[in-house]
Parts: sequence; structure tokens; C-alpha cells
Amino acid sequence: MIEVKECSKAFGTVKAVNKATLDVGVREVFGLVGSNGAGKSTLLRMMAGIIKPDEGEIQIDGMPVYENEEAKKLFFYISDDSYFPANYTAMDLVRFYRNFYPQFRTRFFHELMEQFHLEENRRIATFSKGMKKQVLVIIGVCAATKYLFCDEPNSGLDPYTSNIIDDLLMEITKEYNTTTIINSHDMNSVMTIGEKIVYLRLGIKEWEGNK
Repeated sequence: MIEVKECSKAFGTVKAVNKATLDVGVREVFGLVGSNGAGKSTLLRMMAGIIKPDEGEIQIDGMPVYENEEAKKLFFYISDDSYFPANYTAMDLVRFYRNFYPQFRTRFFHELMEQFHLEENRRIATFSKGMKKQVLVIIGVCAATKYLFCDEPNSGLDPYTSNIIDDLLMEITKEYNTTTIINSHDMNSVMTIGEKIVYLRLGIKEWEGNK
């Protein structure tokens, strides 16, 4: 379970997140929705322990997440604008992440790369933005973590591929008991697969509800 208690974060005079409180249960697809600049990515980065809240507390399975390596073993974070080393291939990423996630599903990775028609040994730098996002989603799914944090997982994807990604995220949630947290400005997309939805506006949680 992920618990966010009265969390706030400001960047200068801009209040990105203001006293947000929410709980994410187990084995569910949890959606964070809101317009651009609503604070969704900031809240997700705080939940992933990338940035520290100015106020409040975030725990994963009873452990504080910020600067806690044990807590960070429980999740994989899919960024909206990830950096890839210049000469890395998808297989290089697999070798890298297997050091952190020894339970990595390598066979599943091969199957998904073939399904998405992506070349495992091609340099990622030569991929389009959408192809890079697909590779990162595949890596995240195959990391076999308890929690999967997805920052705009459908960004840059055509509608057909976007639907396949949605189906994949629902599949791992049900089949592998993963808890998937999705941040998106596209409410329709999140409502398609989200079981619980939180709406943010100007950094404030305006409402929360089940689908």
C-alpha cells in the first residue's frame, strides 16, 4: 500500500502540489488525472522518491520512500522524458536493470519486443519518441516489481499502440498482482483502465473516486 499524507511541494513561488492526501491499494490501476501543470508529475516523482516533499509524508508498504533503497526495490518508474545512454540498445537496458531487479522477466521482454515490432539490438537513440516510450514501458513491465509508476505512458503513441499499452498494463495488474499508477492529462484514457481516479487541479486534490 502507498500512503501519501498531506504532501506539498513548491518550486519557488509556484505551489506544484498542495497538501495532497491519498492511498493506493494493492492490485489496482490507480489514475492521476488533471490538466497540464496540475502537479501530477510532481506528485508521482514524490511517490517514487525522486524529489522530497516540502511537507508531509509518503510511505510504501510502511517504509518512507525518499532516499530508501529498500522501498525503491518495490517499484519501477517510467518517466515521460527518460534519458538513454547514447549507444545503448534495448538489450543493454535489460542487462543494466537486471542488476537492480534480479526477478526481471527476460523471456517476457523478448516476447513483448517482438509483439511491438521493436529491434532489441538497435540503438535506442535511433528510435522515435513513441518507440522509446514503448521500450521503457516494456522494461518497466518486465522488471516484475510490486508497483509500477507510469508518467504519461501513452505520450507520443498512436491510438492503436496506445490501446495495446493499456491492455498490457491491465494484464500485468491482474495476472502478476502489480499495482499500476498512471499519470495522464487524458482523462478518457485513464478512465478506460483506471479502477480508482484522483483529479488534481493547481496542485490540489479536487476529488477521488472509483470507476
